[in-house]
Amino acid sequence: MPEQATRRAPVRHASLLTEHDIFLFKQGSHYRLYEKLGAHLHKHQGETGVLFAVWAPNADAVAVIGDFNDWNTDACPLHARDDGSGIWEGFVGGLGNGAVYKYFIASRQHDYQVAKGDPFAFRWELPPLTASVVWDLDYPWQDSEWMQKRAAHNGLDKPWSIYELHAGSWRRVPEESHRHLTYRELGDQLCDYVHHMGFTHVECMPVMEHPFYGSWGYQITGLFAPTARYGAPQDFMYLVDRLHQNHIGVVLDWVPSHFPDDEHGLVYFDGTYLYEHADRKRGYHPEWNSYLYNYGRHEVRSILISSAMFWLDKYHADGLRVDAVASMLYLDYGRQAGEWIPNEHGGNENGHAIEFLRKLNASVYRDFPDVQTIAEESTAWPMVSRPAWVGGLGFGMKWKMGWMHDTLDYMRHDPIYRKYQHDKLTFSIWYAFSENYVLPLSHDEVVYGKGSLLNKMPGDDWQKMANLRALFGYMYAHPGKKLMFMGGEFGQWNEWHHETSLDWHLLDNPAHRGLQNWVRDLNHFYREQPALHQLDFSAGGFEWVDFHDAENSVITFIRRAASSEDMVLVVCNFTPVPRDNYIVGVPRGGRWREALNSDARDYGGAGFGNAGGVDSAPVPAQGRYHSLYLTLPPLGVLYLQPEPGSEHNCV
Repeated sequence: MPEQATRRAPVRHASLLTEHDIFLFKQGSHYRLYEKLGAHLHKHQGETGVLFAVWAPNADAVAVIGDFNDWNTDACPLHARDDGSGIWEGFVGGLGNGAVYKYFIASRQHDYQVAKGDPFAFRWELPPLTASVVWDLDYPWQDSEWMQKRAAHNGLDKPWSIYELHAGSWRRVPEESHRHLTYRELGDQLCDYVHHMGFTHVECMPVMEHPFYGSWGYQITGLFAPTARYGAPQDFMYLVDRLHQNHIGVVLDWVPSHFPDDEHGLVYFDGTYLYEHADRKRGYHPEWNSYLYNYGRHEVRSILISSAMFWLDKYHADGLRVDAVASMLYLDYGRQAGEWIPNEHGGNENGHAIEFLRKLNASVYRDFPDVQTIAEESTAWPMVSRPAWVGGLGFGMKWKMGWMHDTLDYMRHDPIYRKYQHDKLTFSIWYAFSENYVLPLSHDEVVYGKGSLLNKMPGDDWQKMANLRALFGYMYAHPGKKLMFMGGEFGQWNEWHHETSLDWHLLDNPAHRGLQNWVRDLNHFYREQPALHQLDFSAGGFEWVDFHDAENSVITFIRRAASSEDMVLVVCNFTPVPRDNYIVGVPRGGRWREALNSDARDYGGAGFGNAGGVDSAPVPAQGRYHSLYLTLPPLGVLYLQPEPGSEHNCV
């Protein structure tokens, strides 16, 4: 129950805001508004209570209503500041942690009255209830070692193997009506699993409060609150804390592109189009039934960037994956001719959104230089992951959607036809270093009839598994950081559905267990080998050996680290035909160790391979003076490395 008295003192005028705060807010450059707006436990003139502040510039009256005053709209009126900021504020004595409240807003523009949740609430009621909750965010963090050293884990030259998950459907409790896990249960179970599997980071699909569970968190009403479905704010902090204590980074999916039309949310907040555009051609997304933020309004930019800073500050997030960036950049995104308004130059670029994204990224990296921002940007917009001062958007990384589409399209083909699709494998290297790319096999690829990753693969069950092992082997060797959606690592047959758990029982099957072992070993090898991650964003980290062998559907390349001695040779055979004495030119003589083989029996394969290694021959091939005669496993990927101490004739 809330810690509150049964009677309320009159609202008194009090404020956390200074003149400088108001100046920055109006200017669009106040990025810590969560310390000033919203509901804050406070002591005023010796009395404990809550200080409320809300932005509603077109309101005629604003009052705090809640269970503490029987939702009486006259009991606790707030005071409008006289500085033109549009902020209403006031202190209500006797309220404490857990008080449930809303803002009652009467607009001066229309005969419009509404009860709104607090845009800055740190906690909300459990949906379908819609009120905000006064909440203290104190938490005894135990991740100081991680926080002090996380630059060593989050750098662009570090391994990033991201495990993307949806908190409500990763695992459920069958003994208790298949309920989802709490944040704390997830913290314990997920931490152990991810640590065992070797992933470096966890990416949570949006945990910010959202009224409709089926939106997966992408229709947000609470920019500053984790959803109450899985517990309290401190419970989510525990999840992050546990992961950090086990040296696992946390990326949060963040949605500054759109918001839902729920009445208690941001839409038509004070009886006007405050957060959104008034014209639906600019302020409404027809495909998503969502409203679009007005990035040209200074205060909206301040509020959104404050939300980003909040999750990095109060929840120790290591990165933000920014959703739907393309929908922000293009005025005609998802619209037909006549359904959008060009910019002042007649183009389709949203200049206000560009400015917003640049300020967002500059501010994040200024205050948190050891984190990363990652853009989900699905077009060829240039320099997404380049600094603003050279004309870029300033993100740290960008999802490589082109690689994902081309690769999955290639893998869907029966191997007999893959030789006609060979360029879909090789094309991605031509632009691999134009951005700092993440290779995403995300939730978007396993929903809405697209089929699971395993079911996308052609052939019988054995071939499907072998194809998926080959896909993962190729992915982990390709330049770019890695992202895999939950369930892919053990071969989920069914499409993902947010109402059910992953099919963990599949791990009783040796084939699924073998696939999981393969992903585990890929993760650990990838982390241990600088050649596979250190120069991900530099052409110096990649070297083709042979990309011409379309007839056999084989590609061969070398990954390198900053030290030229550190390298991994990668050979991919995308047909079910084993190939004996396949010649591959190598840059040095001596023995080459077979470090990983996707066809190993431990992974559910047939066991074709090279008995742990092969000695080079002084036979020129592919422009090199030494060669390996390899056995290529069917639908298999090999990683080979020169053994230390063997002959070194570098060419």
